[in-house]
Amino acid sequence: MVKLKTTKKRIKRIAQQINFSPSWQGCIILSVFLLLSCVSSVGAQDTLAELTDASKELKVGLDTFWVVFASILVIFMNAGFAMLETGLCRRKNAVNMLSKNLIVFAISTVAYWAVGFALMFGDGTNFFGFSGFFLAGMDNSPAINGEYIGVYSSLGSINIPLAAKFLFQVAFAGTAATIVSGAVAERIKFIDFILFSVFLVAIAYPLVGHWVWGNGWLAQLGFKDFAGSTVVHSVGGWSALVGSILLGARNGKYKPSGGIMPLPGHNLSLATLGCFILWIGWFGFNAGSTFELSQNISYIALTTNLAAASGAISATIISWVLAGKPDLSLIINGVLSGLVAITASCAFVSYGDAMIIGIVGGALVVVSVYYLDNVKIDDPVGAISVHLVNGIWGTIAVGLFASPIVSGDPEIRGLFTTGNISLLGTQLLGIFVVGVFMVVYSFIVWSILKALLGLRVSEEEEYFGLDIGEHGMEAYNGFSEDVNEI
Repeated sequence: MVKLKTTKKRIKRIAQQINFSPSWQGCIILSVFLLLSCVSSVGAQDTLAELTDASKELKVGLDTFWVVFASILVIFMNAGFAMLETGLCRRKNAVNMLSKNLIVFAISTVAYWAVGFALMFGDGTNFFGFSGFFLAGMDNSPAINGEYIGVYSSLGSINIPLAAKFLFQVAFAGTAATIVSGAVAERIKFIDFILFSVFLVAIAYPLVGHWVWGNGWLAQLGFKDFAGSTVVHSVGGWSALVGSILLGARNGKYKPSGGIMPLPGHNLSLATLGCFILWIGWFGFNAGSTFELSQNISYIALTTNLAAASGAISATIISWVLAGKPDLSLIINGVLSGLVAITASCAFVSYGDAMIIGIVGGALVVVSVYYLDNVKIDDPVGAISVHLVNGIWGTIAVGLFASPIVSGDPEIRGLFTTGNISLLGTQLLGIFVVGVFMVVYSFIVWSILKALLGLRVSEEEEYFGLDIGEHGMEAYNGFSEDVNEI
């Protein structure tokens, strides 16, 4: 009896060491006890060692399942973007929007597999990786004797298979490219968008990702971006801003007298559905970035939800005050702005601060949408305001609200929570450097495409719609042919 009690204590200690929750510890102890009752006392030590190994395998399996599930949620966000962007654009461009959102993930998968993942996580310099192209590098997950022997050392501490790591990261890469499609909608050539997406996912996004998540120079300075306010959303947002400026506004959007002509989306039901899909997918986006099935995922999911909700409420109130009526498109973008804003800090801030971050995000998106229209930067779906403006705000928010109590890391200390200003300075440096790099890179790529292929469709194609001009089909066959109604 004494021996069984001793064994129980040892099993419990092992379960605690590999970070199982109390409920999992109880299950493991019960399972081991039942098995030990069936073996002789002579083989008890060997059985205990085998069960310890089995417990570790179980944790790897559960972590892998969680990351793959989170990856699927993030990949499904492509459907959300497709519905959102299609609904907020005119009917004559619906096929074009659906086509771009569908093909972009396929392109992202191949480009990131061939080049991007290696540049982002492969061993190399502080600025880029140069190992493991075509996902050919060795990976040691699960760890072999606790020793890393692969070529992706920045991911070495994540004890799940390489395939799971890649699947999650490629979902993020595809999101960065998808952001661009909405801002350049209704006037860009399909081929230009495809080619820009290749260059974004294969080169620009991985380079920024290496600096932050690949143990690059920004990470070594202490820059924090838990799930991608800068790495994903600002990268996509800067690309969208430059592309929108170089393309110019849609015909008829701005009057010669200086007035603004509304070009409303054709189906706000689709747009609202897209918003809900994105809201749900974001739980995988943020909580999946833990890379393990732990109690932290519930905390991250709740901070994410609070920011989204407060962003929606904030945008509703402000649009109501400014426009006299609550604008559904701004309510939708308020939700998304709260989500983008909390992405960098979801694991570092308190519930109350998450709500403040969302409230500010909801206000910023309304002000930004109006401002961009006033300076004649045409963004049909509000992608720049949502992803760039709030990507920047979310990154700053880490430096303001990050709490070492919440994060469990004494180095993650925000100005408002601890009086520490150094983290805020590092966050601002990261925003500036990434912004300069992405503006220059995007300008070069967009300009080359413009010189070689031309960025815009013809005036006739734009008038009758990209569905007919670019794809030779309609999303709603048999409806009115009067382009003034669509």
